[in-house]
Amino acid sequence: MYLLHHLVTSDRSSDLERTAIVDGGETFSYRQFSDRIRGLAAHLRSTGVGRGDRVAIYLPKSFAECIAIFSPSVLGAVVVPINAMLKPQQVAHIVCDSGAKALVTLPGFASGLGDALAAADCAPHIITADDLTIEGRATDQSFGDEAIGEDLAAILYTSGSTGQPKGVMLSHRNMLAGTRIVRSFLSITPEDRLLSLLPFSFDYGLNQLLTTVEQKATLVLAHFQFGNDIVKALVEHRITGLAGVPTIWAILAKATPSLSKTELPNLRYITNSGGAVPTATVKRLRDRLPKTQIFLMYGLTEAFRSTFLPPDELDNRPTSMGKAIPETEVFVITKQGTLAGPDEPGILVHRGPTVSLGYWNKPEETARVLRPNPLIAPTQGADTVCFSGDLVTQDKDGYFYFVARDDAMIKSAGFRISPSEVEEVLMAEGVFSQIAVIGVPDEWVGQKVVAVAVATGQAPDTKAILKKIGDSLPGHMVPARIELVEALPQTDNGKVDYKALVAERTP
Repeated sequence: MYLLHHLVTSDRSSDLERTAIVDGGETFSYRQFSDRIRGLAAHLRSTGVGRGDRVAIYLPKSFAECIAIFSPSVLGAVVVPINAMLKPQQVAHIVCDSGAKALVTLPGFASGLGDALAAADCAPHIITADDLTIEGRATDQSFGDEAIGEDLAAILYTSGSTGQPKGVMLSHRNMLAGTRIVRSFLSITPEDRLLSLLPFSFDYGLNQLLTTVEQKATLVLAHFQFGNDIVKALVEHRITGLAGVPTIWAILAKATPSLSKTELPNLRYITNSGGAVPTATVKRLRDRLPKTQIFLMYGLTEAFRSTFLPPDELDNRPTSMGKAIPETEVFVITKQGTLAGPDEPGILVHRGPTVSLGYWNKPEETARVLRPNPLIAPTQGADTVCFSGDLVTQDKDGYFYFVARDDAMIKSAGFRISPSEVEEVLMAEGVFSQIAVIGVPDEWVGQKVVAVAVATGQAPDTKAILKKIGDSLPGHMVPARIELVEALPQTDNGKVDYKALVAERTP
């Protein structure tokens, strides 16, 4: 098993009859799943898609999306999943930047997408849901394995600290290693039933799909994020594993009375991604789910998961990020390039099989993040490691603790948000002379997006501006508020002092 689509296939007929995906009121077996993956692959090949070509996927969470995730692998092509929450201009950027040869979507799914693609001067072959074999289009056409494990399998677009989202390149071996590693420490088996809340465009949302099918377990697709609906689904589908982001855990812990009143005998574990979960939220979850294990995890798209905190360490180290995941080495490097001592801050560096191939068509940015191992000389077999950009410490027992982001990235509700991307949209309104977008600590979403601005003249209607930019930015990127100030603070070298802005607004 060395390519992405091999995770779904099996030589055992008993596996093929197991339930793979539950989508609303429909269930689909592994036999149906495998057949339809190959059916779509045949359709993609008929449009000219082949080895190395990119196939963008812009679909709501559905069985159709699951099919489309795996089908490019059959042809040795590359899947580019796009968050269904993104607006047409952002979708067009990803489609065009990746050079996608085909785009799998729904008719009318994104009003204005055609115009946005035309404006961006790219024209992928459009494949709609009518072509997706939802009723089944099994194919007798045989396929050979067109790629090897080192080939590019997926490009996941993630916000950077500056500019438009950039694509993180993952090989088949990267993705299969992430699948194997997470499945091992979460002890996922064929008997598990996982509830899928996270988008497949997120590294961990996608990994949840991969770990499920690797074990021939069952994935239940969720189309909601209200607390009581989640609890109802946990009961109805006998869910054994649930992954979420800090916002989901805050909702369940603080605003979902039914959680503490409902018996959940099947819920074996819950796990987190997309930012730290406040200690108070963890405590509430433990009180409400006394028989459920809680795994806190830390990771980044460029290297997938990096650390996890075992459930039995929650009491001893409630604020820790944990230790390195299996098959991985994690260490701390100081600004001087040396290995940090106990409790000495430095950048978290990740070494192991999930280190990505870098950023698509961005060699300079790749070189800043993926570097030769500083602890091994090139003549002695130095490999490539990932510099996370996160400032951390490591205690004498080897447990890591988050200190701060070393760049301007905002993490809100599990999303990585580029301040400059939001600033650009706000500046285009023509009513601000300066604007700074920051992340302010918030117990619900981790960081709340706030804009601090200097008006060019009379104070503008900030509420109207926020409503307007909601047409071009997804909800998680729209600031909670715009604060008008006389001037923005500056650093000694004349740049906007983002750290001062955050400190002024942090209790």
